[in-house]
Amino acid sequence: MRKRLGAAGWLRALALIPACAFCLISVVFTYAPAPVVGTLYPLSYEDDIQSAAATYKIDPYLVAAVIETESNWNPEVRSSSGAEGLMQLLPVTAQDMIDKGYVDGDAYSVDDLFEPDVNIMFGCAYLRYLLDYYDGALDRAIAAYNAGIGNVEGWVEQDTALHNAITFPETQAYLVRVLNSYNRYEELYAGRFVA
Repeated sequence: MRKRLGAAGWLRALALIPACAFCLISVVFTYAPAPVVGTLYPLSYEDDIQSAAATYKIDPYLVAAVIETESNWNPEVRSSSGAEGLMQLLPVTAQDMIDKGYVDGDAYSVDDLFEPDVNIMFGCAYLRYLLDYYDGALDRAIAAYNAGIGNVEGWVEQDTALHNAITFPETQAYLVRVLNSYNRYEELYAGRFVA
C-alpha cells in the first residue's frame, strides 16, 4: 500500500526545489563549455584593452575583469557617486593620474571619460598606480580600486588576510567578483591578447 504525502511532506519537498535548482546552476556554471559561460563574460574593446594594458604593464585579463565588474561593459554608465564609463572612474581620480604623471594630459582629457579608449587608459593608469603603491599586491590594489587607499590602509593594519579585515560588504564582494572574473577571462579567452 502506498502512503500519500501530507501537507508537511509537500512543504519539505517544495523547500528542496530551490536548493536543487541552485546546485544545478552551480554545476552548469562550473562545468559548462566555454561558449555557454562566455555569454556571462563578454569581451569588447580588445584593442583598447591591449594597448592600455601594454602601456602600463598590466594583465589585460585583469582589465577585462575590472570592466566587467565595474560597468558590465556599458561605456555610458555613471554611478551615484559620479564615477564614469567602463572602468568607473571619478574625474578627480583621472585628474590625479595626470597630476602624478601616469597619464599625458595633452593626449587624454578627463572630460572624455565616457570614451572607451580614454576611460580604459585612465583605468589602467590607476590600476598601475595602485599596484605600484602596494608593491604588486593584487588583492590590495583591487580593494583600493573600490574602496580607496585610506580604507585599505586601515584594514591592512588590522589583519594580514585582507579579505578578513575588510569591513565593507560591497568591497568584500567586489574583491571576490574581480578575482573570479579575472580567472574566467583567462580561461575563456586564453591567447586572445598578445603578450
